[in-house]
Amino acid sequence: MNVKINDFDALIVVDMQKDFMPGGALPVADGDKIVPKMNEYIKLFSEKGNPVYFTRDWHPENHISFKGHGGIWPSHCVQDTEGAKFHDDLLIPSDNKFIISKGDSRDFDAYSGFQGTILNDLLKERGIKRIFVGGLATDYCVKNTMIGGLNLGYQGFLLLDAIKGVNINPDDSEKAIDLMLSKGATAITIENIK
Repeated sequence: MNVKINDFDALIVVDMQKDFMPGGALPVADGDKIVPKMNEYIKLFSEKGNPVYFTRDWHPENHISFKGHGGIWPSHCVQDTEGAKFHDDLLIPSDNKFIISKGDSRDFDAYSGFQGTILNDLLKERGIKRIFVGGLATDYCVKNTMIGGLNLGYQGFLLLDAIKGVNINPDDSEKAIDLMLSKGATAITIENIK
């Protein structure tokens, strides 16, 4: 299935942060391997003048999701730390980019880029109808961002060649992909986009 980018399309780059890369506080195996492919998408959307939204975990030091504060995750993506920065090789356009911070309040966790953020408002302001979603991690923030977008009425495209999962259980990513597709997302790769 080939998809032509139109004026009502946006790219959502999910949590491509250092703490989710190999060597980070909460690493996704081979998370860094999708950076070049994600850059292809970013370049494609930027060159066409379509908006690119970068979500990021932006947690306070005492965030509810951290093990030391009742959560299940090690401390990660703490505001203004090296680990919270985007991967050094990630292409971040100087214009036409939006950075969406989530999970930035101590008592509120957010796996979706739509939870507690202005992402939906920004998309509606631009008249966006279709979202193209990739990044980290397939089984958590990618899944929840995609499902959040579908629930809000957007048509969703999952960038199969630009996602990686945590896989606490070996088939978590596979199940997440199946769930996204069952909710109405369409799986594509860069070769499908014109």
